[in-house]
Amino acid sequence: MTPDTREHDIIHAFVELSNELVDGYDVVDLLSEWTVNCARLLDVAAAGLLLVDGRGLLHLVAASSEATRHLDVFQLQRDQGPCLDCFHTGTAVSVPDLAAESDRWPDFARVAESVGFASLHAVPMRLRDTVLGTFGLFGTTPGALNDDDLALAQALVHVASVALVNERSASDRHVVSTQLQHALTSRVVLEQAKGVLAAVGDLEMEDAFAVLRRYARDRGEKLTVVAAQVVNRELAGQELIDHARSTSVLR
Repeated sequence: MTPDTREHDIIHAFVELSNELVDGYDVVDLLSEWTVNCARLLDVAAAGLLLVDGRGLLHLVAASSEATRHLDVFQLQRDQGPCLDCFHTGTAVSVPDLAAESDRWPDFARVAESVGFASLHAVPMRLRDTVLGTFGLFGTTPGALNDDDLALAQALVHVASVALVNERSASDRHVVSTQLQHALTSRVVLEQAKGVLAAVGDLEMEDAFAVLRRYARDRGEKLTVVAAQVVNRELAGQELIDHARSTSVLR
């Protein structure tokens, strides 16, 4: 990516986010696309976003790939990894070489290596003094992010935090917790719908997500609304799969 191309893509990403916030948006769809764009803009292999619930526990809300999703879930299950340290300290954690930190996070470093990740950079998501979660950037080769990339990552995270929680509500912890819980609940429904489609169409989970998104966008529906309809059997999974094949999302 040339400097001019990258600058154009960064501007486009911020404009796209701003338009979504003005027009009304599905938070899980927005954040899922946001993780993909962040990974591309920051030239890393993948990205994942963890959010806190009302009990202070982290949950996965968006990931740019299934491998990232599985690794983030592993972090949470083992209560071990750079993203958790980032959340607890409220400061960025940069790990240019995960193999060199195997003593610090032995289980996480081993599993990360097994799925092809060699570096990780975690940035806190916060709104004023409230830490909402943490954003992880996963690399397949060892290496640090430069200061400009870290600053861009933090700026992207700040915009995403506004998408989650209205800044005027940041001082009301109950409102913040309610808004975050909505995003987390929506993610659960989305994962259930992906599972239904994967079973019906014998699909990989990433393909199931692409099927859901294509159907929702072509129908002008929110992603989580379509997901709920699939889960509740109000919308046949085969209908979504047939639509995806007709639009070349699936072969």
